[in-house]
Amino acid sequence: MPANQRPPNRLLQTLPAADFEALRPHLQIAELTREAVLVEAGNELTQIYLPHSGIVSMVVSLSEGQAVEVAMVGRDGMIGALEALGDGVALTDAVVLCPGTASVLNVAPLKAIAGQSPIFRDLLVRHGQALVAQAQQSVACNASHSVEERLSRWLLRARDLWDGETLPMTQELLARMIGVQRNAVSIVAHTLQEAGVLRYSRGQIEVTDLKALRETACECYRTVKSRQVNLVR
Repeated sequence: MPANQRPPNRLLQTLPAADFEALRPHLQIAELTREAVLVEAGNELTQIYLPHSGIVSMVVSLSEGQAVEVAMVGRDGMIGALEALGDGVALTDAVVLCPGTASVLNVAPLKAIAGQSPIFRDLLVRHGQALVAQAQQSVACNASHSVEERLSRWLLRARDLWDGETLPMTQELLARMIGVQRNAVSIVAHTLQEAGVLRYSRGQIEVTDLKALRETACECYRTVKSRQVNLVR
């Protein structure tokens, strides 16, 4: 990447020049490989991830083996910074859903620069708040809304973060992400495909009628998107 070009991550794009120059020597580029576990809940954080592309799922795992997504992070966010400013212990797992790249920053320089720059620290806090707000909305959504609404909301959020025309997602993965049985996703996906909203084939999902998908989704998609814009602008 040219020296005068910033990585395509929203936080890095919006940083004042002086703060970005302080960060630049500490940033490394890393590949985000599908299904890679970037962070494990309960472990001490050593690195912060700022995605350029791809999708990372923030997941809560239960003792019986189930795992439910509470938030989704892409180029509009970051992974681990709010915890790093606190006790340094990860609250959730972070697993790569769709491959991409990210800037990686060790915790020590992040804390040092945040301690010197109130603007940078404020940006980190607001990005962290946006992630918490998304997690809270996901919990409310999974408890209150239909599978069709939840799946539509999830697909819209993923589409916002993914650069390709189709999402590489199996029905089994979608079911895990919204906390339902696979057959429930199969029924809803089939209904949406018959209605011309989606095209699904061999683990690839294409949104063919975005307007209809937005109408099918619950208000949680719009709420999360509005909070994201307001908190990290």
